[in-house]
Amino acid sequence: MVSPPLKYVLELCAGAGGQSLGLELAGFELAAAVEIDKHACATLRMNRPDWDVREEDLCEFNAKEFEGVDLVAAGVPCPPFSMAGKQLGADDERDLFPEALRVIRAVKPRAILLENVRGFAAPKFDDYRKKIISRLKRMGYTSEWKVLQASDFGVPQLRPRFVLVGFRSDTSGSFEWPLVSEETPTSVGEALVDLMSEDGWGGAKTWAKKADRIAPTLVGGSKKHGGPDLGPTRAKKAWLEIGVDGMGIANEPPTKLLPKSHIPRLTVRMAARIQGFSDDWEFSGKKTNAYRQVGNAFPPPVAEAVGRSIISVLDGVPALASK
Repeated sequence: MVSPPLKYVLELCAGAGGQSLGLELAGFELAAAVEIDKHACATLRMNRPDWDVREEDLCEFNAKEFEGVDLVAAGVPCPPFSMAGKQLGADDERDLFPEALRVIRAVKPRAILLENVRGFAAPKFDDYRKKIISRLKRMGYTSEWKVLQASDFGVPQLRPRFVLVGFRSDTSGSFEWPLVSEETPTSVGEALVDLMSEDGWGGAKTWAKKADRIAPTLVGGSKKHGGPDLGPTRAKKAWLEIGVDGMGIANEPPTKLLPKSHIPRLTVRMAARIQGFSDDWEFSGKKTNAYRQVGNAFPPPVAEAVGRSIISVLDGVPALASK
């Protein structure tokens, strides 16, 4: 049996590689990753030395050499549409949807994948979404969007994400959104109990029983706002309800010297596991930069599930249920 040809993806605003890793697991080969943040670029190079990482401003990126790649994927900055921000949308200088569309026009991929925060699905941005879909249609793409919950794909976190998928008009096949997992989502306690206990803290098992639900959405913040903590007041309150101190990020797990009643903070590694990263994926930079990369990432399991559905269309075979 002849294997389908390799599928290549050009990724824009790649960040720390959540989407890149997920698409790799789905079967895509990375043509290049474009990212402006030096710490995120260092993370990508550290984990995948053979990847072509372009450390540059997307507004200055010349995509012509990538014409004909199978997929253009982009996780454009979310602050213009985030409910935690001013929701300026197209009036926000950080809105890079127009640049993503410019690259799509130049590259002419067979498929596109754009993701953002749930806020982009709000009625306030109805007209903006329609403009994007209309522009894609004029460029020869049929697209649709959906809000996906990360917890439906095995991620122990709420994290709803706006996901838009589109295909060039000459691509045959019908796209089906990945199926939701029938398994009960892993709780924070189940996901992190081994990390909480690795330095001998005696309260880890009791803590895990209290942390018996999925996590609130991790908030990475932006360069202008946000630091190494778990978000605004309401988010910190939600974390505290499951026994996590959201006022900061810890350098190390709780030690055996701490009382069992101690309320622990997450480490960067713990946050990465909550986000769906494998433990062997490392993050470059000091704590604030590393946590920001984690908190702003697209969960790899969600990207993998969507990527498999996209590949099914590109290969002309029925989509399989997500793991």
